[in-house]
Amino acid sequence: MSTEVRDPAPDGVPSGKRELTKAANRAAILEAALVVFGELGYGAATVRDIVRRTDLASGTFYNYFPDKESVLRALVEDVAVEVRALVREARRAATDLESFIESGFRAYFEFLEADPLMFELLRRNAGTIRALYEEPAVGAGAVDLEEDLRAGIAAGVVPDHDVEYMSRSMVGAGFEIAILMLERDPVDVDGAVRFVSDLFLGGIERQR
Repeated sequence: MSTEVRDPAPDGVPSGKRELTKAANRAAILEAALVVFGELGYGAATVRDIVRRTDLASGTFYNYFPDKESVLRALVEDVAVEVRALVREARRAATDLESFIESGFRAYFEFLEADPLMFELLRRNAGTIRALYEEPAVGAGAVDLEEDLRAGIAAGVVPDHDVEYMSRSMVGAGFEIAILMLERDPVDVDGAVRFVSDLFLGGIERQR
């Protein structure tokens, strides 16, 4: 393992280059952790395992993260931000209730299925990640959905109903079904989307 990089912002280096170096080092740690957590599982993985996957010195890790838990949180939060944007874009293009429900779940499931490393991270560490759902960046998906449901009601696309209950249940069910979907071989995105869409379409329709 190389030990060339010891200080993320060495003296005498222009500030712009220091920032680029810091960003590159952080990205290298996150990329390595994504692989390690997927291969070994969060519980078995160590900071040393993560550092070994980079060209950084062991001490450099602690300039960015205090422990492996903070790395997992950063990974999950970064993905949550990206997924939330994709899902909201899909929902906001919907013109009726069916497309509103289906497009959001499809965007979420397809994102997870298309990224092999994230696929393995989620599949292998579902319990640990589930515990992070109270974190602001992760739990914000339910807040986004609540806002989108209210907007859909105002636009006449979604029937009026209890959006707080519905948003929480849709986010929770979406995560659990995503885990089961990723465990199946082959992964059946269409089947998962169809099942969960029918489930919530029926639920919303019954509240008319």
